[in-house]
Amino acid sequence: MGFISTVGFAGLLASVAVGAQAETTVLTVASFKDLDRSVLAAIPLYKKVRPDVEIKLVSLGYGDHHNAMTTALATGANLPDVMGIEIGFVAKMAEGGGVEDLSKPPYDAGALKPKFFPFASAQATSRGGIFAAVPADIGPGALFYRKDLMDKAGITEAQLTKSWDSYIDAGKTLKAKTGAYLVPNAATIKDIILRSGLKDGEGIYFDDKGKVLVDSPRFVRAFETAKLARAAGIDAKVGAWSNEWSEGFKRGTVASEMMGAWLAGHLKNWIAPETAGQWRAAGLPGGVSASWGGSFYAIPKGAKNKPAAWDFIKFMTTNKDVQLAAFRELDAFPALIDATNDAFVDQPMPFLGGQAARKQWKVAAAAIPATAVDRYDPIAAEVVAAEFDKVLEQNKAVPQALVDAKKAIERRVRR
Repeated sequence: MGFISTVGFAGLLASVAVGAQAETTVLTVASFKDLDRSVLAAIPLYKKVRPDVEIKLVSLGYGDHHNAMTTALATGANLPDVMGIEIGFVAKMAEGGGVEDLSKPPYDAGALKPKFFPFASAQATSRGGIFAAVPADIGPGALFYRKDLMDKAGITEAQLTKSWDSYIDAGKTLKAKTGAYLVPNAATIKDIILRSGLKDGEGIYFDDKGKVLVDSPRFVRAFETAKLARAAGIDAKVGAWSNEWSEGFKRGTVASEMMGAWLAGHLKNWIAPETAGQWRAAGLPGGVSASWGGSFYAIPKGAKNKPAAWDFIKFMTTNKDVQLAAFRELDAFPALIDATNDAFVDQPMPFLGGQAARKQWKVAAAAIPATAVDRYDPIAAEVVAAEFDKVLEQNKAVPQALVDAKKAIERRVRR
């Protein structure tokens, strides 16, 4: 992804004070695609504040970046000063001991936590209380649906969101009347239900003692409901981010998807721009509040320019104007609460037929529980996904699948 226009930042540029001249410090920032766009957009702004700091951005694809950062933390070689991290890697890197605990001096970042949506701060805090990274953007969960297809089938938004039973029934009607599938993959339903009914401090896969939770009623409900969706024939059996997934949205053969609010920007900018005006956003079925993704900034313990790194991270995450500018131009929903109090949130979104969906996403963000994270969450998610595939493809009994999942997780994490 190349450089982007920063025209929208002109007003902000004029208002930023110029810092004192000093010897140039080269600050290396490692990021991944799409988050790198926020850094690129912020560089000219930061230069006005700190002309003595030169930002060197090193950007890789999502997987390559996180693999490189994991290796760098393990070996102490090729470490950046600032490290962009996606939510799935924060706990692992925190408990691995390779990043600074920002809650301790000289950072004392605990004072910043009230500035962010509570669930975002919780996602950046390990079981041991290490505040490993500062949240930059979040993904309030939303249901995106094709209104034109729903109108053709006589389906209302209320039918889609009332409950999972209602959602599945709507999918049957949609398939019968239009031939379109309601959702790309039944696994999405499973993933949402796994995140439902949680309270602040509770984990998805592990409790606070490290006990594996995958044989609980929550997992049974998630597997059984998603299995019903597959049996009803309402899912297209395609994986997220595949070519088939994108084509389904472009051609109108898949009529809804449940992801973070940022999906609206992806649909508009590159997945299906020709479908502008046909999409709408709604809350998740059954009133569930959940998050998808989220980006954070951390400082490796071996970083060479920690004071400058901390200054830059605060600029990226706690400066309302910087967060708003990224929100406007990059569709990155701010983790900073104050940035969501701007009138921009109330503006209609042409791609969503003029719907002021950002107001809905703000409400959703405030309701998302502060779920505890565990360094082994990615392993648990992988095992659970594999067992769910066996339920769908091999007709494996749900209770047995969950028993086997629990055993496999315990074996892999040695708990």
